[in-house]
Amino acid sequence: MTIDNGGDGPGRHKAGIRQENVIKILVAAETVFAEKGFNGASVDLIAKRAGVPKPNVYYYFGSKETLYRKVVEDICSIWLKAADTFDDIDDPVPAFRHYVASKMELARNRPHGSRLWAIEMASGAPFIQGYLTNTVKPWLESREKVIERWVSEGKLKPVKARYLFYMIWATTQHYADFEAQMIVMNDGQPLDEQQFEYAKETVIALILKSLDLQ
Repeated sequence: MTIDNGGDGPGRHKAGIRQENVIKILVAAETVFAEKGFNGASVDLIAKRAGVPKPNVYYYFGSKETLYRKVVEDICSIWLKAADTFDDIDDPVPAFRHYVASKMELARNRPHGSRLWAIEMASGAPFIQGYLTNTVKPWLESREKVIERWVSEGKLKPVKARYLFYMIWATTQHYADFEAQMIVMNDGQPLDEQQFEYAKETVIALILKSLDLQ
């Protein structure tokens, strides 16, 4: 979020404080909602984690539900943007490579966000049905058209794009959503940088190979 009121006067300073507080609240809310769920999370705890007065949360977001929706939708919007490469690159190999790598890195960098999304989906998506219908579904359909075009041009073997994306989502988010399980399997330690890079390259290679792209 960028707010520009021009110059360096009081208005610009106030806008900067507002932006800083909003970011603090969103970061804290993402963690608290992932840890406690919507019902278990409190505005008071979110405010304390953010280091802002409780009234500020209501001032900027209006309600706990509005804040929750904002956090969940923000997580997904970043994931969707990672697939812009399907529009920018007319070659399935770098497009899939970039998308899969980005999804895994985003899940690792924002594990609470990934887990929160998983919690919302496992609960039947009670708060974001409209977002799924009006934003995520049209996005998926637009990606399907790109895949279908690549198939028709002989750049990709026939594949049902929807199920391919389902698999990519599940695989890439696994590294955040099931981190506790992975730590146990990894002798009590989270994946280090070398292990994560190896995991990422393995996932990419398997997907490309399944599509006869490698």
